[in-house]
Amino acid sequence: MTTIDLDTLRSEVRALDYVRGSPAEDTMWREDDEDARANLAIEGMALTPEDDALFDMMRDERVPPALATQILLRLLGHPDADPALAITPAGANC
Repeated sequence: MTTIDLDTLRSEVRALDYVRGSPAEDTMWREDDEDARANLAIEGMALTPEDDALFDMMRDERVPPALATQILLRLLGHPDADPALAITPAGANC
């Protein structure tokens, strides 16, 4: 399993040109995340501590959900990821 260097990722996210969520959006996104994590746990698919840390970092940086999805696709090297997104795929520095 590939680990994600959260410090590097946080630096890359902070360097992106995006509009951070407002305080109201941040509150809503955090509530949505709590609901999603609870649903995953109910389904027996609880997040790992590393996954929790990744999503917590995204919320701390107030990354809009659509951009968070694009960041995840890029991290995972998914074919639908935007190759121009300045995020280093997980494991690329190994």
